[in-house]
Amino acid sequence: MNRGKSSDETLIEMDRTAWSGGEENNGFHASSDKETLQLENAEVDKQQQSKDSVYFRDGMRRIDFVLSYIDDKDGEKKQDRRKEFEANLEKAGLELETEDKSESEDGRTYFLKIHVPWEVLATYADVLKIKVPFKTNDITDKKDVPMSWLCMPYRLPEHVMQPEPDYFTATFDKSKIDFFLIEDKETFFPPSTRNRIVYYILSRCPYSKEDKDKKGIKRLLNNGTYAAAFPLHDSRYWTRSRDANCESERYALYKYWARFSRFYKEQPLNLIRKYYGEKIGIYFAWLGFYTEMLTYAAVVGLLCFIYGVASFDENVWSKEICNETIGGQIVMCPLCDKKCGYWMLSTTCSSSWQSYLFDNTATVFFAIFMGIWVTLFLEFWKRRQAQLEYEWDLVDMEEEQQQLQLRPEYETKCTHLRLNRVTQEMEPYLPLTSKCARSILSGATVLFWISLIIASIIGVIAYRLAVFAAFASIMKDSPTNKLDVVGSLITPQLATSVTASCINFVIIMILNFLYERVAIKITDMEVPKTHVEYENKLTVKMFLFQFVNYYSSCFYVAFFKGKFVGYPGDYAYMFGKWRNEECEPGGCLIELTTQLVIVMVGKQVWGNIQEALVPWLCNWWVSRSARNHPESLYSRWEQDHDLQSFSQLGLLIKLFVYIIYFGFITLFVASFPLAPLLALMNNILEVRVDAWKFTTQFRRPVAAKVHNIGAWNEILNMIAVFSVVTNAFIVSFTSDMIPRLVYKYAYHLGNESTMEGYINNSLSVFNISKFQPKNRPDDGENPDWFYSSNITTCRYRDYRYPPGHEKRYTHTMQFWHILAAKLAFIIIMEHVVFVVKFFVAWLIPDVPSDVKARIKRERYLIQEYLHNYELEKLKIQLSQNGPNIEQCTCPATAATPVKMEVFSDCLS
Repeated sequence: MNRGKSSDETLIEMDRTAWSGGEENNGFHASSDKETLQLENAEVDKQQQSKDSVYFRDGMRRIDFVLSYIDDKDGEKKQDRRKEFEANLEKAGLELETEDKSESEDGRTYFLKIHVPWEVLATYADVLKIKVPFKTNDITDKKDVPMSWLCMPYRLPEHVMQPEPDYFTATFDKSKIDFFLIEDKETFFPPSTRNRIVYYILSRCPYSKEDKDKKGIKRLLNNGTYAAAFPLHDSRYWTRSRDANCESERYALYKYWARFSRFYKEQPLNLIRKYYGEKIGIYFAWLGFYTEMLTYAAVVGLLCFIYGVASFDENVWSKEICNETIGGQIVMCPLCDKKCGYWMLSTTCSSSWQSYLFDNTATVFFAIFMGIWVTLFLEFWKRRQAQLEYEWDLVDMEEEQQQLQLRPEYETKCTHLRLNRVTQEMEPYLPLTSKCARSILSGATVLFWISLIIASIIGVIAYRLAVFAAFASIMKDSPTNKLDVVGSLITPQLATSVTASCINFVIIMILNFLYERVAIKITDMEVPKTHVEYENKLTVKMFLFQFVNYYSSCFYVAFFKGKFVGYPGDYAYMFGKWRNEECEPGGCLIELTTQLVIVMVGKQVWGNIQEALVPWLCNWWVSRSARNHPESLYSRWEQDHDLQSFSQLGLLIKLFVYIIYFGFITLFVASFPLAPLLALMNNILEVRVDAWKFTTQFRRPVAAKVHNIGAWNEILNMIAVFSVVTNAFIVSFTSDMIPRLVYKYAYHLGNESTMEGYINNSLSVFNISKFQPKNRPDDGENPDWFYSSNITTCRYRDYRYPPGHEKRYTHTMQFWHILAAKLAFIIIMEHVVFVVKFFVAWLIPDVPSDVKARIKRERYLIQEYLHNYELEKLKIQLSQNGPNIEQCTCPATAATPVKMEVFSDCLS
């Protein structure tokens, strides 16, 4: 698309009557007399049109939006609404053309095609403060990157990456039309801007003569007056359009972006933004940047895992557990009441080795690294975001468009008016009492659902406590050993953990499905003022719920399981009925790892089924009749009508998924260094799956402008700070790292600092005869070897004095030393990471210096060019009117203005 012309031509005086469309003509406005004549004479038979036609029957006016409906026999009210709505659209200057149901493939659906002429575009571009080019960018890019040839395999062609030249832009002003670089008015505004303007009009157009508050296409879609409303794709995705005037950008996006074979290529962000709008462009820019930064975290995490594998032989404590003369001789106390018998420590040999892969010296390094990585990610994203804000004309957008982003629902439901102190105009508002009542009800609803999650988690914990005894009883004779490969790995602890994690995942998905709809309802009830405020309110509600929903089970395993157990003879009970769970001698870290893997992988699989397979099956089913009748004309609007509609909150829901993964790889990464690698693989797949869906499975979304990812920036920062604390606690209290280090340097045997004897040192002794009847195993629950030996004591995981000691069963001094070391480690790690984080944040400026220079240069040029423009206009007026200055009449105001109704509270 060519939007530019030479900068030397920007001050040429234009005859405003040539594009104003002339006088009102029954709600129908053409861009010129010549065009009007063509519209009257041109009548193209539908069967001669290309399937990819995006134009009216005259072949000249572009279809900017399509509405579809089915004319019900008893739908008189709907007919009246449509008639009034369409009449008001014509009064607003839009041009309409209807495709009769007899022309549609199913013989039932009417299609109303909408074209927005230049006069309307210019008016609303002025209203919406759309920035347009006025001068070619004269600042050269610094593209001399050392060894840039290494990146060549990942690059896309320049015409795909930069579909338009780089311009300096200024806010469009209808009264200064010749100030801007306009060569062709039909292509000056890209289709994404055109459909945004049409949707702005549609969302504010009334459809009732009696009640002017009844307005907006959204309400008409909800009450069934219209079946669908969507802008058109410009071509089929697998081939270019036959029309030379059509850009075929959808085909280019599919060819260079939406194929999985392009997973290693960069994303054509400028083309995405041009075709889909800034909101979707920002989404894919953030997702691509997040994926790029994940690469570094995944590599370091993989190296930490490799270190765990390579240093396997140094794992002295696991060797002791597996040693028949050490672990094979240590009798452990029962893990549950009645149904659990005594057991040998050596039975946990496999889980101990598995735990070492993730619980080793590299764990501490990786936890500190991730604390710094997340800061670098957020700081560099701020820079990238600032660059995009400038390149995509989003600088100062929030301040300029707060009033323009008033939601139609807010305007309709708020019947009270008050004076805006800034604009000095009357504006709708929600009374404080009503706002407080709605907020209280909304907050109570959120708290109720969070309480529901906590109740479900307590239910899962109760399941774990109840079912562990059953698994222990079933597996006491090790029947799973008969299974090949995995049989020896299955223990009561593992079986309980895996089944509980699966049940928890199912509960998470069910509650998530239900709460999404509740959150939208209560946010609608609050009646937020702007679209930004609406999304931010919904984001906070969803995140509070999702945070508890997804992370509560991980917090339980990491920070509560095995911490409040008591000791043999004085166990702690949940609700006085179920004995609290214990960690294995190797710790709870491997169970936390299992929980993370199940939730992350399960979420990936379920997400891809829900987001890719379901839309594809739906589209395949809907379009089956069209495939059976290839001789019929399957028009562009019918093809798009049969696709799935993309929800306005679709991107918000998508971002939730990635933020949840971001939480997993930051909050609990110390327990699973491979989490960033899983997230990276998921992102690589998701980028292309999302691209494929947008390009092939969804109707073209209405373009929307945002200047960043909204409330998610603050949420990411909050997670980043919180992750430092959680990882410090995981290393200290969930991992066995600190007890091992204390033993090695303070309590080791002999003169050398070794880990020999650590297992025996970390287990306390209990006299079996002191077991209470309710804790003692039932007859037949103990293994045969227990009865053939004279066993008087059992061991348990804690640091307590043995029986016979004057302080028996109280904590030893080593326990307090370990506790002090854990607290000291938390304080030191937090301070070190926070100091580095804040230093890095201070060191890296949020806005790159070249972007600052470009912004200053653009603002300077706007002032300079506007000054020269006004001076040139004054000279022209003086030369035309001579000395009679008082009778000076600007040619632009002399033209007969086009009469049309403008739907905006921003215009007086």
